[in-house]
Amino acid sequence: MRSEILKNEDSANAQFAHYAIDRAHLAQIQSWPAGAHALPPRAWLRGGASAQAGTLSAGDMVGLAVWENGDNKLLTSEGAPSVALQATQINDDGTLFVPYAGPVHVAGLSIETARQRVQDALTALLPAAQVQLSRQPGMRNTADLVSGVASPRSIDLSQRPMTVLSAITEGGGVSTALKNPQVRLMRGKTVYEISMKRLTDDPTLDTGIRRGDKLIITEDPRYFLSLGAAGREEIVPFPRDKVTALEAITLAGGVNDSRADPKGILILREYPSTAVGPNGPTHTRVIFSIDLTTTDGLFSAQNFYLQPQDVVLATESPVVKAQTLFGLFNTTVSSAYRVSNL
Repeated sequence: MRSEILKNEDSANAQFAHYAIDRAHLAQIQSWPAGAHALPPRAWLRGGASAQAGTLSAGDMVGLAVWENGDNKLLTSEGAPSVALQATQINDDGTLFVPYAGPVHVAGLSIETARQRVQDALTALLPAAQVQLSRQPGMRNTADLVSGVASPRSIDLSQRPMTVLSAITEGGGVSTALKNPQVRLMRGKTVYEISMKRLTDDPTLDTGIRRGDKLIITEDPRYFLSLGAAGREEIVPFPRDKVTALEAITLAGGVNDSRADPKGILILREYPSTAVGPNGPTHTRVIFSIDLTTTDGLFSAQNFYLQPQDVVLATESPVVKAQTLFGLFNTTVSSAYRVSNL
């Protein structure tokens, strides 16, 4: 029962702090530091440019075919007016090695602009030369859908601009098995993360994908525990970014009408030692109590947010204990009466 759990709350040696979730305490509690099991703050990119589509990039493989006119041919012959040069990879500095012309900078250029630049470089030696250029995107010109989608794959970014949502669509959408899916974008050594719901609700958060990005869709790891005289006792995953105490009670199946004390809904939470002080709780172990029989308690529960690994405990009603004792008493008296008659 509630009284059994909170019986030592006023003791000088109490091993916990107790706060009622009501209008008097709600604002103060919501301003406290995060609990011991809260996830660190997550960063995300608002908007942002994607890789420029249709341009050459370092790592792309480029094939060249050269045609020559006139009498003095350097690369071709009379029977073969054109020659296909061996495909060459664009270097890290953005240059492409072209025989007889040397390094030609082509990264960031469209295929047509790069073709013209290579042809201009060759005309110093081959005045009548014409060049055809083809490109095979390299691994550096792709982004990876690693997991959490129907069809994980590498996405070619050379043909059109791509955003996070369009990339997820390219992979067949988010897996339906994931609860409250979270989008994780790995860009170099930096990791950005956001919930799928928040991403779809705000178009300005649909940031552009760049070469080398990796997208991982995972399930929200947060959960709370439902115990006591609730509808069910189990681990309950967070179905959305924020879950209020009242929503948590509903997710736990409500309270058992015949067993629970509606004045004794308790939420147990641990805080780090650094949170204890004037701007936080008075103890690392905190019990919040909710009275569902009052308007203030109901409204306050609707505005009190759970944190990961909170324990939502529906305590037993004192009436249940009294009924149990009366039942035991009646059973004992009845048994004694039967023995006496015998």
